[in-house]
Amino acid sequence: MSIRDVYIVDAVRTPIGKFGGALSSVRPDDLAAHVLRSLVDRTPDLDPSRIDDVVFGDANGAGEDNRDVARMAVLLAGLPVSVPGVTVNRLCGSGLEAVVQAARAIALGDASVAVAGGVESMSRAPWVMQKPERAFPAGHQQLHSTTLGWRMTNPRMPAEWTVQLGEGAELVADKHGIGREAQDAFALASHRKAADAWARGLYDGEVVPLPDVDLARDECIRDSTSMEALAKLKPSFRPQGTVTAGNASPLNDGAAALLLVDDEGLRATGREPLARVRASAVTGIEPQLFGLGPVEAVTKALARAGRSFADLTTFELNEAFAAQSLGCLAEWPELDPAVVNPRGGAIAIGHPLGASGARLAGSVAHQLAAAGSGTGLAALCIGVGQGLALVLER
Repeated sequence: MSIRDVYIVDAVRTPIGKFGGALSSVRPDDLAAHVLRSLVDRTPDLDPSRIDDVVFGDANGAGEDNRDVARMAVLLAGLPVSVPGVTVNRLCGSGLEAVVQAARAIALGDASVAVAGGVESMSRAPWVMQKPERAFPAGHQQLHSTTLGWRMTNPRMPAEWTVQLGEGAELVADKHGIGREAQDAFALASHRKAADAWARGLYDGEVVPLPDVDLARDECIRDSTSMEALAKLKPSFRPQGTVTAGNASPLNDGAAALLLVDDEGLRATGREPLARVRASAVTGIEPQLFGLGPVEAVTKALARAGRSFADLTTFELNEAFAAQSLGCLAEWPELDPAVVNPRGGAIAIGHPLGASGARLAGSVAHQLAAAGSGTGLAALCIGVGQGLALVLER
């Protein structure tokens, strides 16, 4: 059986909204439907009925994104009812997992045209309560927020595996000796690069604002922040810690989607592709060190693509925490940091969990198209100790 080439024809995303911000009034299934409809409308030569599957990542799934949000998006976007949809969950890597799964289906001949993406509304993530173990309990029942992190944890899990995500970032900082000042400087650079990219119009070709929502730019970018302002923030997880709200990614809402095709599907679009999918890899690590998950995944993906760090034109590394990102970079001494997140990262842009991986892949594809050639990489750390990476080429 021959393996087919897989192309990314287009990629779109919403502006990323802050927690309780401009997108908090929009349901996650509507966010997903918006990017799906926008993506299809940008390729008018493609008959939507040719879409073999829609794969969306979603890390929560506990609220309005239940009942297979990918299929809900297909129906809400007005696509033919014959177009199926499936939702996948690899926590923070869900959006990139969707891209990998859609690309794999095309490469194996199970699909010719597919849409992959991701969505998350952390603002609208509900509170949940377990059912009582017996009828008519006399005691109280615990409410759990589904916005982020562990909940209803299995008591059989070792305590060191189930630490808060921020404590995991502190552990990475301890491991690599990453201080507060280095983390704040990394965060400041993220905001400056993101603000500059927006000012230069570099996101104009991929961001599709929602109608009737007053949000045209990523909502969490702080153009005027400074090392002095960041230094005033208190540690969030340890009394004498280094991780703060300023050097960590915020809570966010947003969605992203990519159009993937084989050669036959490419001809049907009448368009030139942005990039080609080359290789991917997923790996596991000690859960409390989840922030270093991308280290081995990136190494494996590059090896499978027959490429090295020296070949990279751009590298979108999800900035869950500055400490986590710096920890990964410390383990890739041969990587030129100048190619990492050239248009800003999640600390500034935001990290809507299930959408982030699709945002990263789409950004890499657009950057490669703008460069005209090259190799790009998208990678994320994943809670509970995983890493996921995707190599694209132009």
